[in-house]
Amino acid sequence: MRALVQRVERASVKIDGKFAGNIAIGLLVYIGIAPADNIETIKWMCNKLVNLRIFPDEENKMNRSVIDCNGEILMISNFTLYGDVHKGFRPNFMASAAPDIAENIYNKLVDYLRNNFPIKVATGRFGAMMDIESVGAGPVNIIIDA
Repeated sequence: MRALVQRVERASVKIDGKFAGNIAIGLLVYIGIAPADNIETIKWMCNKLVNLRIFPDEENKMNRSVIDCNGEILMISNFTLYGDVHKGFRPNFMASAAPDIAENIYNKLVDYLRNNFPIKVATGRFGAMMDIESVGAGPVNIIIDA
């Protein structure tokens, strides 16, 4: 599992021109699923996301988590995070899980976040063409590999 995490002031996702999800202060998370991902990977990634200390404290040091600042998460499925461009100019996505496997893991990831942490989780729709808008804060962008 691979996540591209962006600290945001706000973010939203539209599908077919209609709002599907939005958040205020929090994390915009693009998530890629690998074939070997399982419930242990889900638990590890969720724990990492909600406890990642990238929000400023009173001294403007990155010392607070999304939970500490009552933030929210917008979770977007994104198989292109596993794009390999070492050879040629067209990305190879062979390291991504097949869509049926990835969708199942993605849904379990979102459910685990919602059921185990006191945080709003908004989403796009797996496999959809989505328009994502965000106002980054920082900028702060972190890549997490599980």
